[in-house]
Amino acid sequence: MNWILLIIAGLFEVGFASCLGKAKETTGIVSTYWMIGFFVCLSISMILLYKATQVLPIGTAYAVWTGIGAVGTVLVGILIFKEPATFWRIFFLSTLIASIIGLKFVSSH
Repeated sequence: MNWILLIIAGLFEVGFASCLGKAKETTGIVSTYWMIGFFVCLSISMILLYKATQVLPIGTAYAVWTGIGAVGTVLVGILIFKEPATFWRIFFLSTLIASIIGLKFVSSH
């Protein structure tokens, strides 16, 4: 269950980073709505991370949380914000995913 909470927390990290990107692209009330989304996603992400670290080792949980956020945010950047999908970005993204999976398998919980 704690791993599921951690994964969901990582997805909300992607949400708050994506909201920041959209807030940067907009103005006025639309930008305000994106910032509200940022704070909602940030709060949910932190609460779920906190709950997951009650059982999971903090080092592993934090690394997995940031890894999910980093991978997800890069993918959102490529798919939504039209950032370049170069060979090296995809290569290092793949190594990051492999590292996250590796941490899950070597974790004691």
